[in-house]
Amino acid sequence: MKIMVINGPNINMIGIREKEVYGNKTFFEICKYIEAEAKKMGHQIMLFQSNIEGEIINFLQKAYFEDFDGVIINPGAYTHYSYAIRDAISATRLPCVEVHMSNVYTREEFRHKSVIASVCAGVIVGFGKESYILAIEAMRGLLNND
Repeated sequence: MKIMVINGPNINMIGIREKEVYGNKTFFEICKYIEAEAKKMGHQIMLFQSNIEGEIINFLQKAYFEDFDGVIINPGAYTHYSYAIRDAISATRLPCVEVHMSNVYTREEFRHKSVIASVCAGVIVGFGKESYILAIEAMRGLLNND
């Protein structure tokens, strides 16, 4: 399985920002963990992070044109208002799982709404770095019709 993992704005600051919410592991450490776990499962992963909405859209389209099987996306704050990212996910028609490391429903109210979720197969929140691993497992189930 070939999966693109896309991370949005400020996700690269994990391990620096709000340690009480996101923990002490750096974004780089979490990426290495995701890669290692995916490899153990026999999956190919491409990780991407950007603070720029258009670059995220470009990578969603790249996932389509380069025949990725699915996308896992942590859109960061774009979750709540980026109709452009929502439309890009919809346009590719690739299976997509939205992830958030924190439990967005225990945080500020504006974080409770996702404009992305309606075009994703599912949403995984609140399990820290394990959210990505759970998303990989969910993607496998989606693609294998489990």
